Amino acid sequence: MASLGIEAEQEPLLGDHTPGSREGDIIETEEHYKSRWRSIRILYLTMFLSSVGFSIVIMSIWPYLQKIDETADASFLGWVIASFSLGQMVASPIFGLWSNYRPRKEPLIVSIFISVAANCLYAYVHLPASHNKYYMLVARGLVGFGAGNVAVVRSYIAGATSLQERTGSMANTSACQALGFILGPVFQTCFALIGEKGVTWDTIKLQINMYTAPVLLGAFLGILNIILILAILREHRVDDSGRQCKSINFEEASPDEVQDPQGNIDQVAVASTNVLFFVVLFIFALFETIVTPLTMDMYAWTREQAVLYGGIILAALGVEAVIIFMGIKLLSKKIGERAILLGGLIVVWVGFFILLPWGNQFPKIQWQDLRNNSIPNTTFGEIIITLWKSPRDDHNEGPTGCPIEQAWCLYTPMIHVAQFLTSAVLIGIGYPSCNVMSYTLYSKILGPKPQGVYMGWLTASGSAARILGPVFISQVYTSWGPRWAFSLVCGLVVLTITLLGVVYRRLIAFSVRRGRIPE
Repeated sequence: MASLGIEAEQEPLLGDHTPGSREGDIIETEEHYKSRWRSIRILYLTMFLSSVGFSIVIMSIWPYLQKIDETADASFLGWVIASFSLGQMVASPIFGLWSNYRPRKEPLIVSIFISVAANCLYAYVHLPASHNKYYMLVARGLVGFGAGNVAVVRSYIAGATSLQERTGSMANTSACQALGFILGPVFQTCFALIGEKGVTWDTIKLQINMYTAPVLLGAFLGILNIILILAILREHRVDDSGRQCKSINFEEASPDEVQDPQGNIDQVAVASTNVLFFVVLFIFALFETIVTPLTMDMYAWTREQAVLYGGIILAALGVEAVIIFMGIKLLSKKIGERAILLGGLIVVWVGFFILLPWGNQFPKIQWQDLRNNSIPNTTFGEIIITLWKSPRDDHNEGPTGCPIEQAWCLYTPMIHVAQFLTSAVLIGIGYPSCNVMSYTLYSKILGPKPQGVYMGWLTASGSAARILGPVFISQVYTSWGPRWAFSLVCGLVVLTITLLGVVYRRLIAFSVRRGRIPE
């Protein structure tokens, strides 16, 4: 017999877990312990593959869309990008509800199968004689629908870990997700060597090129993930102390298992955490969106420079996030999750405050209109185009700088490179801290009861934030400039910090609130 005194916060990502010493009556067999952590690691992999499936094509969607359908414009591109988050927003509560009443294998396998089928559809969107862009829209929406299994993954991990293990497990999950977002574009870059023409498999009319190879890899990884889930994943659920709980998801009930504790969930704390999580993802989504157009306007970078340097910056932030996720596991033991969440929001506020323009140096003005060199239009898709527009599309880069169509360029001081880089580093520290603490606190507030539906709503709020963040920044930045845009973001963060202060004492674990475990 082995007990569960595991210090998950001190363990490396995907590292080996060994049972600790006895803590009270928290007892777990060696076999059950190993099975539980094997299942959790499989879901770490599922989270990683889900992130790769999203990011592996993100840099090639625009040129592929132009290739398959000449009628596609920038506005439609915005819908294609948003369709992933829309699909995930719809699916998350559905899969979450499903996982509450049935074995978690079912929604996981179905959702991954949907993603595999959607990736295959994406590889064939060039075949129809017309309306190809709508097939791409459907394909990306279905990939997002399949990604709704994030709610199932997090609810499983929350239910299969004790309070002591929860922060470390959630940090590992977020780190795997971040790694997926980092490595996806790297894989895409490797596939670019295949070229646009590639090779054609005439028997099944499949074109394998730089646009379709990434999704075919995603489909293959999805099939592999399904096999691993079928072979390894088992249903496990423990209470906040680590004792096995009875659940409809268990095939057999054990005499040692305990019933769900009675008591109502603090709905104020639940709603507040949803709002906090929405704001955190909203802010980071708008920052990711504005990096390329902001640097082009402020530093007169060409499209090639903006995409290259912006990609390096975002990749560096991804690596920084993984490091932060690992460090949080140690820090949370010393100061607690709520303090880290508050500190993360303060760091984010400082980051955006530093971005406010000051001084008497102004950006270079672009007097000649250059379509797509900045964001003179207000559609979401036209902002995203700057990330895909290849410098080879026209041999003359044309004029650079802040376009005269944006009137604020004439009177708004430039944001210095040192300002921008300092801000990026701070936001790269604050965002991952807030992200993982939001998930951790949320799961602890909900307690040992099935969390599928609640995790579904939290995931849906994050999806909505990823849709609305780019739309917000496109409108405000284009019309009023960075001073107003970042001032409003600072104000939003202040309101969020105020909300956290109001509900601070309520953001405690279910068992702590019920007096079963000391805080």
